[in-house]
Amino acid sequence: MPAIEESAAPSRRLSLVDCTSIIVGIIIGSGIYRSTPDIAGAVTGVGMLVGVWVLGWAIALIGSLSYAELASTYPHEGGDYVFLTRAYGSVCGFLFAWLEFWVIRPGSIGAMAFVFAQYAHELFPLADNAISSQLVYAVSSVGALSAVNVLGIRSGTWTQNVLTAVKVLGLLAIFLTACWFFLRSPSSPTPSPSPSTASEASDGAFNWGGFRFAMILVMFTYGGWNDISYVAAEVKRPERNVLRALLLGTTIVAVVYILVTIAFVMGLGLDGVRQSSAVAADLMRKPLGATGANAISLLICISALGAINGMTLTGARIYYAMGSDHRLFDFLGRWNERLGTPVRALVAQGIATIGLVLIVGTYSNGFERILIVGAPFFWLFLTMVGISLFVLRFRDADIPRVHRVVLFPVTPILFCLSTAFMCHASTTYAISMAGQAIRTAMDEGGLSPIAAAFSAYREGTWAVVATFVGVLVGVFTWWRDKR
Repeated sequence: MPAIEESAAPSRRLSLVDCTSIIVGIIIGSGIYRSTPDIAGAVTGVGMLVGVWVLGWAIALIGSLSYAELASTYPHEGGDYVFLTRAYGSVCGFLFAWLEFWVIRPGSIGAMAFVFAQYAHELFPLADNAISSQLVYAVSSVGALSAVNVLGIRSGTWTQNVLTAVKVLGLLAIFLTACWFFLRSPSSPTPSPSPSTASEASDGAFNWGGFRFAMILVMFTYGGWNDISYVAAEVKRPERNVLRALLLGTTIVAVVYILVTIAFVMGLGLDGVRQSSAVAADLMRKPLGATGANAISLLICISALGAINGMTLTGARIYYAMGSDHRLFDFLGRWNERLGTPVRALVAQGIATIGLVLIVGTYSNGFERILIVGAPFFWLFLTMVGISLFVLRFRDADIPRVHRVVLFPVTPILFCLSTAFMCHASTTYAISMAGQAIRTAMDEGGLSPIAAAFSAYREGTWAVVATFVGVLVGVFTWWRDKR
C-alpha cells in the first residue's frame, strides 16, 4: 500500500459530468425492474402510475434544493455527517457515521451485490450450487470495485461514468424497442387500463392505502441522490456544480423511469405489468425472444455494478470525515495524496461489506431484511438533515450562502414532511415484519421473546445492538476528544 500522507487533503477533481454520473448511477440500481409491478398494482390506472413517478421526482427535486444550500455552504467531505455534526453535535454526527458503517451502507451495497450476483449466476453460473456461485459473484463485485476506487478518484469516476452511460442507454433502448415493435404490431396490447382498473377509475375512487404504498416504493427507487454531498470537497466549483448535478441527475432519472414505465405498459398492458415477476425480461422476450431476456439480465448486472461503485465511492468519505474529527478513529481519517483517495476508509468499508455478505448472504432474504431494518435510520437522518437547514441558518447566520433554498421555509418543510412520512412508514413496516417473524419463532420453536428475536430476526437485533453501542462509543469519543 502506498505511504499515507497525513497532511494530504482532498482536491477538487470531480466535474459536473462526474457528479451527475454518480447521482444517476446510484439511483438507478434494480428498483425500476423490481418495484414497477408492485407500484402498478397499487395504483388505479396508467395516469396515476406515471404520476407517482413525477411526484417522486418533485420530492427529490425539493430535497435537492435543500441539499444544494447545505453542500455549497459547507463543501466538505462527509455530507450528512458534517451537517448533523454542526447542527446537533458530535455525538449525533458520529452515530450517523457509525450506523452507516455497520448497518446502512454495507446493507445497501451488499443487497445490490446480490442483485448483481443473482443475474450474473443466471447468465454464467460458476457452480451448480446457486448460493456458492452468488456468494463468489457478490464478494468479487464488492472487492473489485473497492479496489478500483482505492486506485484513485479518476479510476473510480471513469468506471462510474461508463457504467452509468451503459445503463441509461440500455434503458432508453428498452423504450425505443417497445416503440418500434409494439406500436407497429397490430396485436400489441394498448396502454389502456384493464376492465377492472377502468371501473375503479370511472368510480373516481382514490385508494389512499395503495397510493401510500406506491409512494413508499417510488421514494425508495429514487433514493441515493443525496450521496453527492459526501464528496463535496472534491467537486470543482461546488457553489455551482453541486446544485446543477442534483437537478440534472434527478431529472435524468425521472425521464428514464417514466419512459421505461411507458414501455412496460405499451408492451404488456397495465395488468401484464402488475402480474409480471420480471417485467423488463417479459417485455423484451416478446420481440427478441431469449436473447432479449438475457440482454435484460446483463443490463441489470451493469445497473447493479454502477450502484455498487457509486455507493462505494461516496460512502468511504463519511468515515474519512469521521476519522478526521475523532482521535479514536483517526486511522480512517487519512488521505492518500498520490492516489487522491481515503484508502483506509475504502478498505475498511469493503471489509465490513464483504463480512456482511458472507454472513447474511447464506440465508434466504437476509439482505432484504437488512434493508428493511436500515430504512428507518436512513429516513430519520434524512429528516434531521432537512431540519438542520433551519438550525444552521440561525446558528451560522454570518456564513455567506451561495444558494438559498427557494420559497424558504416552504420547500424544506415539504422535504422534511416527505422524509418523516417515509421514516414512519418504514418503521411501521419494519416493526410489523419483526413482530411477525418473532411470533412465528415463538409459536413454532417454543422460544422466549428474546431468544426468538435473536433467532428469527437477527438483522433487527444487530441494528439495535449497533445503535446502542454507537451511542456509548459516540459519548466516549466526545469525552475523549474534549480532554
